[in-house]
Amino acid sequence: MELQSLFHRVIGLDVHQAQVTACAILTDPDGNVTIERRQFGAFQKDRKALALWCASHRPDTVVMESTGIYWKSPYAALEKVGIQAQVVNARHVKQVPGRKTDVGDAEWLATLARAGLLRGSFVPPAQLRELRLIARQRQNLVGMLSSEKNRLHKVLTDGGIRLGVVVSDIHGQSARAMIQALIQGSPPEAVLRLASRRLKASQEEILDALQGELSASHRFVLDETLRHIESLEAQIARFDVQLLEGLKPQKNALELLQTLPGIDTVGAALLLVEIGDDMSVFGSADRLASWTGLCPGNNESAGKRKSGRTRKGNPYVRRILCECAHAASRTHCALRSKFQSLVVRRGHKRSIIALAHKMLRIIYFMLSHGKYYRDADTDYEALSVQRNASRWIKKLIKFGFLPQHQPA
Repeated sequence: MELQSLFHRVIGLDVHQAQVTACAILTDPDGNVTIERRQFGAFQKDRKALALWCASHRPDTVVMESTGIYWKSPYAALEKVGIQAQVVNARHVKQVPGRKTDVGDAEWLATLARAGLLRGSFVPPAQLRELRLIARQRQNLVGMLSSEKNRLHKVLTDGGIRLGVVVSDIHGQSARAMIQALIQGSPPEAVLRLASRRLKASQEEILDALQGELSASHRFVLDETLRHIESLEAQIARFDVQLLEGLKPQKNALELLQTLPGIDTVGAALLLVEIGDDMSVFGSADRLASWTGLCPGNNESAGKRKSGRTRKGNPYVRRILCECAHAASRTHCALRSKFQSLVVRRGHKRSIIALAHKMLRIIYFMLSHGKYYRDADTDYEALSVQRNASRWIKKLIKFGFLPQHQPA
C-alpha cells in the first residue's frame, strides 16, 4: 500500500524498558528518500544522545507509542531540546492497514506519521505532569485507606463488637475514641461515656453493641490497623498540601471548578492535573469525553445500533468524575434532576456514568469561557436572601433604617 507523504522529515521511536529504537525517514529537496536507523539505551546519557540525534535531523514531527510509563523520560529529554513529540495510541497504529509485520515498529511509526495518519494524544505541560505523580499516588493512598478501614470493621465484627449498627461512621470522632478505649481494654460501661450525645441510637443500644469478646490478638490487630489508618490519613493530608501548593498558578481554574455541584477543592485539583486548564488542546467537548472514555461507544453497522459500551480512557478522570457525580446526585440542582430522570430506566451505574459525562462537558465549557457554573434550577437571589436575611435585618435595625421592636 502506497501512502502519500505529507511530511518530509519524520522520526519514529519504538520505546522499550532497556532500549529505544529510532528510525528517521528524510526526504531531500531533490525527492530522494533516505532511511536512518539507530538504537539507544534507556539511561540518562542515552536519552540525551537520542534527543541530540533527533534535533540534528530537524524533524517535522517525532512520534512514539505510549508504552506503559517508558515513554515519559524520552519525551522529557526531547522536550528539553525543543522537540514536542507526539505520543500516539498503539491501537491507532494497529488499526491502520499495512505491512507492520514486515518492517520494524519504529519504521512503521515513521511511515504512518509521514503520511499524516497519526494524531498525538494529550500530554500536559511538565508542571502538571509532575503534579500528576502526587495526585495519582494520593488516589492510591485513598484506596489503601479504604481497605484498612474495611479491615478494621471486619476485625471488630469478628470480636463481636457491632459498633457499625449504632453509628453511621465507625471512623468518626466519637466512634474512633470508643474503638481506642476498647483496644486499651476498657469495660463497655466506661467506653459508653465516650459516645457522642448526637448519636441517634440510645445508650442501651450502644452498650449492647459494645458487648463482645475481644481477645489479645483482636486488640493487637486493631491497634496496628488503627495506627496504619492514622498514618495514611496524615500522609494524605501532606499530599493535599503539596498538591494545592503546586496548583497556585491555576488558582482561578481551581476556584472555577468548585462552583460545580459535587466538586470540592481536592476534586478540582485532581481534575486539573489530569486535563489541564487549556481546553484548546482537545478542540471540543466531544474529544475530551472520548479521551477520558466517558462517552457512549459508537458501533453501528447496516443501520443497526450495536453495543454502546464506553471505551477505555483515562481511568483517573473517570474515577474522580464518578465520585463527583455521586455527590452531585445528592444535591439540589439540575444535575440531580438529570440523574433521577435516568436512574429509573437506565439503572444506577449507567446513570452515574451519564451524569459524569454531562459534568465533564460542563467543565469543558467552564474552562473554555472562564465562567463559573450557574444552575438552571437554583434561584441564586432567593438563596442569598435566605442565607443573609437575619444578618441584614440586624444591621438595618442597628443603624436606624428599621425601628426596633418594643417588648409587649
